[in-house]
Formats: sequence, C-alpha cells, structure tokens
Amino acid sequence: MKLTFLLCLFFFANIGDAKTTVTYYKCMTDKSTVFSQHPCSNNAQQYTLTHSDPQATVPSEQHFKTLNELERKQIIRNLKHALRAKKQHAAVLGRKRDEAAREQQRRVTRLMDDERRKATVKDVKKQLKSINKDYLQKVKVLNKEIAQIEKKLKRLE
Repeated sequence: MKLTFLLCLFFFANIGDAKTTVTYYKCMTDKSTVFSQHPCSNNAQQYTLTHSDPQATVPSEQHFKTLNELERKQIIRNLKHALRAKKQHAAVLGRKRDEAAREQQRRVTRLMDDERRKATVKDVKKQLKSINKDYLQKVKVLNKEIAQIEKKLKRLE
C-alpha cells in the first residue's frame, strides 16, 4: 500500500515533463520495508524509475487517415449489401407478378359456359393490367434506388 502510494506520488510529481526520472530509496527494517526520497539508513538501496508521459499525443493525421479508410470500406460494404438486397427484391417482385399472372390464366382455362367465359376473360384482362401496372411502378422505384446506390458506390471506389 505504501509502495503504491509513494510510486504514484513520484510519478505525478513531474507530470508536465515528457520523460520523468525519479530516484527513490528502499530501506529494510525488522517489521517492514520503507520507501523514501532520501536515504533512510546506511543500508538503503537506491532505485531509479524512468517513464514517458502516458498522455503523449499520437500524430493526428495518420489516425484520421486510418479512420477515414475504415469508414470508407464500411460504407462501400454497406452499399454493396444494399445493392444486392434491392436486386433480390426486384427478382422477388418479378416472381410474384409471374405467379399472379399464372393464377389469372388458370381462371380462364376452367370449364364454364360462354357468357361466364366472356366475363371471366374481361376480368382476367383487367386484373393482368392492374398486376402489370403495380409491378412496373414498384420496379421503377427499385431501379431508381439501385441506380442511386450504384452511383454512390462508383464515387467511393
């Protein structure tokens, strides 16, 4: 406990210097060990501590260059993931549209009388038009987002 206190005292005594050298003495008695700035007995052992300032600053430009490079790599990685997700979303939309169109075509191929068939064909055409319109709107938005992501990615690489 005393050793820690004295060493801390020595270290913080000259905290303004970039490098600090401290000389201290160690004296052994029957009951304990004593550390002091001055010799405490004839058999005192002298020790020297040298340390550099732990709060020395790191060259800032290298630090920022490293951080900027890491941040740029992370942004590129995230953009690539977003681009992949958007393309997969576009593929899913295409599959859903194809599935809905097949379902409408199945309605036409069922057995029914002529009057009912005309009404069903008219309804199927209306539904297919609606499905394609909805699909084209969503794909248009996705393509814009994909183009923006590709533009950002191209600018960063």
